Amino acid sequence: MAVPPSLALSDGVRIPQLLFGVAGLTPAETGRAVRIALDVGYRGFDTAPGTEAAVGAALAGTPRDELFVSFKVPAQGYDTARRAADQALTALGVERADLCLLDGTKGAFTDTWRALSRLRADGRVRAVGVAGFGVAELRRLIDATGAVPVLNQVELHPWLQQLPLREFHSERGIVTAASSPAANAGLLADETVTALAAKYGKTPAQIVLRWHLQAGTVAVAASATTTRTRENFGIFDFELADDDLAVVAELDNGTRV
Repeated sequence: MAVPPSLALSDGVRIPQLLFGVAGLTPAETGRAVRIALDVGYRGFDTAPGTEAAVGAALAGTPRDELFVSFKVPAQGYDTARRAADQALTALGVERADLCLLDGTKGAFTDTWRALSRLRADGRVRAVGVAGFGVAELRRLIDATGAVPVLNQVELHPWLQQLPLREFHSERGIVTAASSPAANAGLLADETVTALAAKYGKTPAQIVLRWHLQAGTVAVAASATTTRTRENFGIFDFELADDDLAVVAELDNGTRV
């Protein structure tokens, strides 16, 4: 069984470069999808608010030291965030999660950050990052708290490569994670991507996810079907050549999905 490569977060925690995401799935779909992903070989899971119990139930029985589990807490102030985090951990059925993300920049996000930092200090999570932050919001958070998130999960794909944000991340040791890594499947019909798929004997989804790995980002791939889940995981036996990476780089047109 293939083992995804991993990246070191700034605090030393290692994160798989390919995570299985469950955003957009119902609780019933989530449990089934996670069990399929486990069978395929995934060991990194990115939960969405409301899915924690279904993910936790599906992961029960798998040795905890084999798993990387991430959850999100919306920006909502110190006390509310602490309660939300405790509820998520209880629903997941774990004493300690690997990563907690402050999700979004609306509301009291600096107070929420302090709550999640306290969670890390108490040993309830191993690392703390953010989701949906731009450069301006990252600067505000860092200036207000003196802390640098270990990771920022944002919309990122060949149509929206976020180069200024990724440069800011690189300067400060922040890992970039990509939600919607294939632009909500829009890239799967892109002529450049389909041509590369034919060239490598791979599917368009595999080309896009391989690009993410070689770009040094963490890709959060979601699927409710066995076929697509297996397909997404089949990206560790080839590499895109430098000239093909350059071709993909030219797809950047600022499209958001």
